[in-house]
Amino acid sequence: MFNSNHKMSSALRWLPSVCLGIALSSGAVAQETSASKQPWMQGFPPDNEHIIRNTDSDFFTGEKLRWTVCNLGTLFPNKILHRGLNPAHHFEYNLDPSIAEISFTPLNSQQPMSWDEAFSANYTDGLIVLHQGKIVYERYAGCLNELGIHASMSVTKSLIGLLAETLIAEGLLDETALAAQIVPELTNSAFGNATVRHILNMTTSLKYSEDYSDPNADVWQYGAATSPLPMPADYQGPRSYFEYLQSVKKEGEHGQAFAYKTINTDALGWIISRSTGQSISDLLSERLWQPMGAEQSAIFTVDSIGTPFAGGGLSAGLRDLARIGQLMLNEGQFNGKQLIPAQAVRSISVGGDPQLFAKAGYSTLPNGSYKSMWWSYHNANGAYAARGIHGQTIYIDPSAKMVIVRFASHPQAANTHNDPTSLPAYQAVADYLSQ
Repeated sequence: MFNSNHKMSSALRWLPSVCLGIALSSGAVAQETSASKQPWMQGFPPDNEHIIRNTDSDFFTGEKLRWTVCNLGTLFPNKILHRGLNPAHHFEYNLDPSIAEISFTPLNSQQPMSWDEAFSANYTDGLIVLHQGKIVYERYAGCLNELGIHASMSVTKSLIGLLAETLIAEGLLDETALAAQIVPELTNSAFGNATVRHILNMTTSLKYSEDYSDPNADVWQYGAATSPLPMPADYQGPRSYFEYLQSVKKEGEHGQAFAYKTINTDALGWIISRSTGQSISDLLSERLWQPMGAEQSAIFTVDSIGTPFAGGGLSAGLRDLARIGQLMLNEGQFNGKQLIPAQAVRSISVGGDPQLFAKAGYSTLPNGSYKSMWWSYHNANGAYAARGIHGQTIYIDPSAKMVIVRFASHPQAANTHNDPTSLPAYQAVADYLSQ
């Protein structure tokens, strides 16, 4: 089809995203926005040394990362997730300065750290804490301020999982149905005889490697296929999410183990769209963004035929993802309205099978599980989360009545690099707010 050098050069232009308001009174939001001090893309035009282009192989690495996570809509074609025309819902503020000084001890360390020290250590771009539905902490840095949107990466997957659970609860999607029954084009692929539930829980068995260190990994072919950018004239591979998904082969039996593979979410997005007749961006707008009173429209990056990237293409505002977290905490209720069936949220919050999850070997989540594209910690507080590379999260703690949303640009993609700091920090704030 094409050689590994071609795969690397063409897919690198796009691959990271594969992996991937309210009027306030003065002083209402603690801000530390350093975007204006960053050298990247400043000036008209920017100087040559500080230009970032979508054709650069390193646009999502190093120092460039902190600019790019707030500007994917500038670099790549995208589809708007509309907030609608109704007034935004306003969170109440009850800011608590003491949260900044809450102390905890990171995993595998004996040196205490404060909440604010963790903010910097994790390259945080935006962080908000809700307690009992009110904002008690909010801070911005890096490329982000309260007017901006930020790449949520694989947090996107969790919103697609929530859509699926909603359709299941409403009787519009059968979790026991085979993917091929809903999308006949998947019949000869690995997804064909997988159930909707297998795909939702990522317990499919797919011959697909997402190892970015391997130049021959399938993820590079995936990146090339789903890129919206022009391809070389001799390229003969798939040119969309839909085409690529049909080419995936099976390896083993479905339902035997959890294996985190982004293409599951893109298959689920296709199933949802085929079931509803709507793109996932339009459905999220109709079912969540508009009725919950989002402040900002969000965007989805798209492939060359305009298909939204279900596996990680959402960029959104910090407070709007906080609305999603509060919706989950309230079992589908928001601002006095039941927007999502409580059954859908309960199905997610109970978590998946820890035995199937354990086979994946996540060292920082020893008691964890995965269900419906959400991660469960199975701790004493019943916490669960949406998670994305480079430190993105919506963390929900039902016991503490707390929601934490973080945007970040950690230079190490895997959350194993920030979990040792993040998870005990979240628990420390939960303990404080529970007093």
